[in-house]
Amino acid sequence: MMPIGPLMIEHRLIERMIGLMERELQGAEKEKQVNARFVEAATHFIRAYADRCHHGKEEDILFRDLKKKAISEEHKKILDELVEEHKWGRETTARLVDANDRYGKGDREALYETFHYIRLLVDFYPKHIQKEDKHFF
Repeated sequence: MMPIGPLMIEHRLIERMIGLMERELQGAEKEKQVNARFVEAATHFIRAYADRCHHGKEEDILFRDLKKKAISEEHKKILDELVEEHKWGRETTARLVDANDRYGKGDREALYETFHYIRLLVDFYPKHIQKEDKHFF
């Protein structure tokens, strides 16, 4: 099984991106426009680093191995929740990509969807990371 330390470092990097997304969102809401290129870069980071690299290691190595071990019912419950949260994160990121693409093509209605999905991810990731750091690992 992989050591937990690298996962914690990865959490800190993800938190930094989420902080950038939150600051971008605050400015975008004030200006009533979003920097579609920033959103594209942020969603690329989430998909490539947070999901494929980080969540991929958790799901394909750590969680897989933990499912073979005797762990407490509480930890089994949290493990199942974490897997579902990873799925939710993927789906929400895909919705953000779609809204941002439509906004970039001139669909002004997609602006508020873009704000909404950024806010969901900005609210989600710190809680998800805290659950892993404090209640699971």
